[in-house]
Amino acid sequence: MTEATATLDGQRQHDAHAHEAPAPASAHAEGQQHPIKLYLVVWGWLFVLSACSYFVDYFALQGHLRWSLILLFMVLKAGLIVAVFMHMAWERLALTYAILLPPALILVFVAIMAFESDYTHLTRVIFFASGT
Repeated sequence: MTEATATLDGQRQHDAHAHEAPAPASAHAEGQQHPIKLYLVVWGWLFVLSACSYFVDYFALQGHLRWSLILLFMVLKAGLIVAVFMHMAWERLALTYAILLPPALILVFVAIMAFESDYTHLTRVIFFASGT
């Protein structure tokens, strides 16, 4: 008797869900829209960052400061473009990690290799200088 009651209750719940109206198609067709102000603000920041990288050349900065500033402005501009115009700021965290984590790890490996190459160069200079 309890099986019949459970089956009957399950059938009633199924029937109740079957009569619900589906979601309107227009809600899914529109998609996600962002305010135009967001794009204008990002465009303004891109302009400011480009002007800053121009001023690095205009003021004739040299050495590590020059390249650090150029790379900093380049990474900031690329980050804004990827986050807003490529809509990465609104993606799931797993997709963001899948796209941003590998280049970050490559940069870490490049930094490790740069330090290793300095050490190798130093040991070779010391070794070959002592032989003469």
